[in-house]
Amino acid sequence: MPRRLMSYVVTAWAVLAAWGSPWAPAFAGEVVFPVGMRVGLELPGGDLKPSTRFPGFEDIDRKVSVTIIDLPAAAYPELERAAESKIQPGLTEPKREQFSFSGGTGKLISAQAQGANFKTHRWTLVAAAPADKDLAMAINVDVPEAALAVYSEAAIRKALSTVTFRPTPIQEQLGLLPFKLGELAGFRVVKAAPPATVIMTDGPSDEIVKQPFIIVSIGQGAPEQPDDRAKFARDMLSSAPLRELVPQSAEAMRIGGVPGFEIRANAKGPADDPLSLVQWLRFSGGSYLRIVGVGSKADWDALFPRFRAVRDGVAMR
Repeated sequence: MPRRLMSYVVTAWAVLAAWGSPWAPAFAGEVVFPVGMRVGLELPGGDLKPSTRFPGFEDIDRKVSVTIIDLPAAAYPELERAAESKIQPGLTEPKREQFSFSGGTGKLISAQAQGANFKTHRWTLVAAAPADKDLAMAINVDVPEAALAVYSEAAIRKALSTVTFRPTPIQEQLGLLPFKLGELAGFRVVKAAPPATVIMTDGPSDEIVKQPFIIVSIGQGAPEQPDDRAKFARDMLSSAPLRELVPQSAEAMRIGGVPGFEIRANAKGPADDPLSLVQWLRFSGGSYLRIVGVGSKADWDALFPRFRAVRDGVAMR
């Protein structure tokens, strides 16, 4: 699998660590969306339920799975190439066709996989949503030969024909995160990316480089020794995609009752506009909570208290 596509898939599958939300069974003819995802469909008959192992649904007793991958639109060309590759390990007699569904048209690949003790039927649908949705998707359906009486080819094709897209379910995605935002301070959530990142902005556009923004995320690999935290914080800040980044101050402090570190800096934006920014790191064992606020230098006196309010409102679940 190409490296960039692998990174997209890893991002999409990262939601699994936070899954386990309550789910109500769907009524016949009702489109069902996995929690936090933009792609859904009407489930075929049988006993499919949300999987706790992958994004999608499974009938554990019959070993049937419906895996859904929801990716940025830029991933579609590589998804399509992977689906159309003649090298499909374990698959025989692949059939490729254009396939229409509720949300548009995609490519459907159907094939069989056979081993010494099993025979499975697989359907893979890849498609891109309209350009305004920034969405590419892949759905894999695997049905063992023994389950075809319940999950027939006609039933699977009918289910795939109901594939539908919805707007990004921000509140669902926020619920999957390991932390809560107790205070938005007037900022608007642009993206919540499980397992551990939220991007917020203040302004009419989602292009955060043109207006103030704040990013809250969690990472691993933080130093446990206090003497190593200053260098770690500086190294983290140096990864910011800004030009002429010059730190102005750096100090250790308590944040939320635990050890933390603050760095304030100046930088230049894409249009050579002067920016100010702050990075806070909150340490807990080998993990850290990172909060980065960026805004116009001219507006910094008003923005900084709002960034700090967001910081102080973050609480672990």
